This record gives sequence, C-alpha cells and structure tokens, in this order.
Amino acid sequence: MVPSRKILLSRDNQYHENDSSASQQSMFHYLAVKLSAEMGSQGYLKVLIICLIAALLGSTQAQLQLGFYAKSCPKAEQIISKYVVEHIHHVPSLAAPLLRLHFHDCFVQGCDGSVLLNSTKYYKAEKDAIPNLTLRGFDFIDKIKSLVEAECPGVVSCADVLALTARDSVHVIGGPYWNVPTGRRDGLISRAADALQYLPAPFSNLTTLLSSFARFGLDANDLVLLSGAHTIGMAHCSTISTRLYNYTGKGDTDPNLQSEYAKNLKTLKCKNINDQTTLIEMDPGSRNTFDLGFYKQLVKRRSLFQSDAALLDSSITRSIIAKQLQSTEGFFVEFAKSMEKMGRINVKTGTEGEIRKHCARKCSDEVKHLSAYGQWTMP
Repeated sequence: MVPSRKILLSRDNQYHENDSSASQQSMFHYLAVKLSAEMGSQGYLKVLIICLIAALLGSTQAQLQLGFYAKSCPKAEQIISKYVVEHIHHVPSLAAPLLRLHFHDCFVQGCDGSVLLNSTKYYKAEKDAIPNLTLRGFDFIDKIKSLVEAECPGVVSCADVLALTARDSVHVIGGPYWNVPTGRRDGLISRAADALQYLPAPFSNLTTLLSSFARFGLDANDLVLLSGAHTIGMAHCSTISTRLYNYTGKGDTDPNLQSEYAKNLKTLKCKNINDQTTLIEMDPGSRNTFDLGFYKQLVKRRSLFQSDAALLDSSITRSIIAKQLQSTEGFFVEFAKSMEKMGRINVKTGTEGEIRKHCARKCSDEVKHLSAYGQWTMP
C-alpha cells in the first residue's frame, strides 16, 4: 500500500504544510526519491507517484525564473551542461539539430516539450509531421533526461531539459550564451497537424514569416536574428529543389539565387529535382561555427532557403541584417535576447501540463506502456 502524504509528513517533521515554495519543492523532491526507493520493482506505481508529486511541485511556483530548480534539484543544470560539453565537443554537428529541435518545439504548442512525444494509436504526434521528419537529437535529450531523473525523479521537465541543452550546445561550439529561465511544464498535446500549420516553411515569403512570428509575440528583429541560427547546420536538397529546378513551374531557377552558386549546387550537390537525401551546408565552409557567415552569404544572394532570401525584401529587415554584420559580439548579444524571448512562448507553468518521466511519453501513456508490457494490469 502506498503511504499517504500525511503519514510521510509525520515521519519527517522537518517538512510542514506552511513551508515556503522553495521548501515545498525540496519536500516533493524528497518524497519522490523516497517513494521511488520504497516501490522497488513496481514500475507502474513509481510512475504514478512521480507524476502526482510532479503535479504538486508545479503548484508551488507559476512563473519562469532563473535557477527554478535551485532547491528541488540543485545539480540539474550542472548535469545537463556536463553531458553537453563532454559530447558536443566530439560531435559539434549536433548543436544545430538540438537548436532546431528547441525552435520546432516552441513554435508548436509553445516551449513545452511536445515535439519530443511519440505518436500512439490514439494520435499522430508533432515529430511525425512532414516538417519534423528530419529532426535529430531525440536520443540525446532522452539520455540527459535519464541522468536528471536519476538525480531528481519527477522534478525537471523535458521542456526545460531541451531549452537548456540547446543553449549549452550552441555555447560549446563558440556561440552566444543566453539566460534560460526555467520552470516550464511538459505539454499534454502533440498534434502533427499543428506542426504543419505553425512551423514557418523554407519557401515562405516575408509577409508570411512576419505573420507567423507575430503570432507568438516575435517581431521583425527576432525573425532576422533567429534566422541567423542558419549559420550552423545542414539542409536537405528537397528543401531547395523548387528554387533550383522549377521556381515558377517552367523548369527555371529562382533569379534571386546567385547564378554561380545555383550552378554549383546543381552540379555538385543537388543534381536533380528528385534528390531527397543529399545534405548541403547552410553556411558553406563553417557549418559548425556560430558566426556571421549566414548574413554574409545572405547579402550575396547565396542563402539556401527562399524564406531566408525573403529577408532582403524589406528595407527594415535589410537594415537589421546590416546591423548584425557590424560585429560578431553585437550579433551574439541580440541573438541571445531573441532566444530568451522565444523560450518564453506559451510556456506551461504552475499546475499546467505535467513533468514526464520519459520525454517521449506522457504520464498517461507511460501507464499504458507499462500495462502493455505486462508490468501492470489496468483495473
């Protein structure tokens, strides 16, 4: 029988009902660890208890704040940073996918880890939407989450793990560092249709892009700055095939794409319109270096995406680009501000959402999963 919260409180009288939020967080963390140990091999009960305690933990504070886990899981950010530093140094090419994962999370349902959820027989999740089929880094996030769970069961959200990992990954490869206030909760909704509706497409025009960003409280400045993340990473030929081979439906190339660059792409990389697999550098020559390379290529009309080229279509966005080109340090400062702003999009806090044990499954799906594998018979 699972001991009641009241009994546990009487056993450990250093905790009181009228404690401050910080003390309550410590109490719930303590209870999670204690119950997890007492439950032994009863996997389903551990999941239920951790989820319930995570819900209680969320009710103690309802806003993002720096150091949100200072009392409830003081080593959380250190654990995340240590793992990122150890691994991204060896695989710097993973920084871009992790940053992209964070972006794709925030632009659908808000920064709530919904992009990490697997589809089930009941719903098709975001990660299986066409724009997300090339996302990478899920295993990396799962590993970090498991390390944090081992330290503090049911305390740190997947949404926060993702936000912190994206920041640390960029910083490790020499990019900017930005504040990541924590306290996000994990979302309960993940729909592939939403990803199709809200994620900006690589062929979007400037009007569409500005409207898409404005929906989440982001402006033209944020659009240009966040697009600067394309200084790292790779793209598939499928994202620019129309620009190269059938721009107006007449077998032509986008005239806004620098002719020599287009010729090289067609000759050396994307050799036909049906190429779905070949990867090309977003910022040729420095795809693992966070710098001004993207903007330098952009003003030379050598950006891959039509949506990036569209940033030149307005005097306002052109002036913002020109400002970034003045100094790397200035770009880093402004990029950091936009990233922190993006990281606050429609976050769940307080009692909203949940704290998942595994990032790919909601707590309710976790119970169904355990039942399916014979660890629990549904009542």
